[in-house]
Amino acid sequence: MRSIKLWPPSQITRQVLVDRIVKNLASPSILSRKYGLLSKEEAEEDAKLIESAAFVAASQYFDKDPDNDGGSAVQLYAKESSKLMVEVIKKGSRGKDDREILPELVAFTSDHETVFDISGGRRAYIEAEEARELLKPLKESGTKYTKICFSNRSFGLPAGHVAASILSSIKDQLTDVDLSDIVSRRPEPEAVEVMKMFSSALEGSNLNTLNLSNNSLGERGIRAFGDLLKSQKNLVGLYLMNAGISEHAAKALRELIPSTNKLKILHFHNNVTKDDGAVAISQIVKESPNLEDFRCSSTRIGSVGGVALAQSLQNSTLLKKLDLHDNMFGPDGGVTLGRTLSVPVNLTEVYLSHLRLQHEGVTAIVNGLKDSTSALEVLDLAGNSLTSESARELAACIASKKNSLTKLNLSENELKDAGAIVIGEALGGDFSRLSIVDLSSNGIRQGGATALAKAVVAKPGFRLLNINGNFLSNKGIEDVKEIFKNSPRMLGSLDDNDPNGEDGGGELVMPN
Repeated sequence: MRSIKLWPPSQITRQVLVDRIVKNLASPSILSRKYGLLSKEEAEEDAKLIESAAFVAASQYFDKDPDNDGGSAVQLYAKESSKLMVEVIKKGSRGKDDREILPELVAFTSDHETVFDISGGRRAYIEAEEARELLKPLKESGTKYTKICFSNRSFGLPAGHVAASILSSIKDQLTDVDLSDIVSRRPEPEAVEVMKMFSSALEGSNLNTLNLSNNSLGERGIRAFGDLLKSQKNLVGLYLMNAGISEHAAKALRELIPSTNKLKILHFHNNVTKDDGAVAISQIVKESPNLEDFRCSSTRIGSVGGVALAQSLQNSTLLKKLDLHDNMFGPDGGVTLGRTLSVPVNLTEVYLSHLRLQHEGVTAIVNGLKDSTSALEVLDLAGNSLTSESARELAACIASKKNSLTKLNLSENELKDAGAIVIGEALGGDFSRLSIVDLSSNGIRQGGATALAKAVVAKPGFRLLNINGNFLSNKGIEDVKEIFKNSPRMLGSLDDNDPNGEDGGGELVMPN
């Protein structure tokens, strides 16, 4: 008797999933309250990409064992589509021209015949025999794979030998290599040896992108990948997130990479780089004239390192996206960064939250952005101790970007009513693309809240105003809800307001 095959799904089943994803993306939920709702058009476009990427991933998984009933492929299909859907929701709404939000989906669905990815499913140890079977497609004659992802599989020495032998045989055709999270929970000596195997196997390849994130590298790990790093002269993207990049590891990286002249993307996140490491990274940045996307967030960098990074970015005239959030730059780092941000003409996204910038640092930054000709789309200055003293300069910067700004995050500051009213006045202009404004946790009362609400409620394409965590009375909440009575989905939750806030609630003092 023939067994019932659960894979592949029928076209009708695939369309049912697309319709369900559209409904989830465009319907109110806990996530949409925070990130905003997508339009129907955006939801339909992204749903097709999500389903297609999930289908490709599940099909590749099924092809490894086509004799099974396909039940595991169906599970992966559902899991991948759910994961990607959450990622899309977290990105929020964006304009028609802003399609970089799903690069992995676009690349995966259009180039799946060249992508070999074993990262699906649970993180797991991999043994030699399993590696031999799993990587068998890479050994087939005439293989076209140029992009590989070994992430989420922990290789020991036996499996590492198998993988290294296969990688060595195809290294000349590879362009994009993802080796993130490949030695999870392995003893350090074993992990370092596996890294050396992969590094030697790939030495001399000509890569566009290399991802070594989530490997707890440290200096030993960076040097273990030395053969590979020293042979890369044409890297366009380098990712080292959550990779234990200490100051010594950063110096080793600077020493090993021969050229970053073509580098466009450089990502560090969640490392212990500190000031000395930031100085080493700044040398890499300084020698990367084509840099477009730089991330160095949550890396424990203080004022000295912040100044060094800011100075190095003065050479990055092509910069489009800058993410330095969650460091300790302080006012000095902010002042230097302000001079830098007037230079890039293509800058669209700036994430500078929780840098301890204070009034002096923020003023320098917003004045630099105001003086630039860039079409800024995202400005994030949350958690920088901003007060109403900074409001006028901030408002002038916001107003200067009215034709491009889509998202503004000023949450977790101390703008209070006086500052919120000034920001509201600035937002009252003709902002054709604005979709999200966040001034939560700013000590704002009724006057500031209603000023903000009135400024954004009638804007075409607007998605979400977040003013939660302020000092609104019950009447203030009702007044704001009345302003949004015809579009309640555009107003975020107001459950965490404290009508007895400790800002005194006295007479407004407007900033000069």
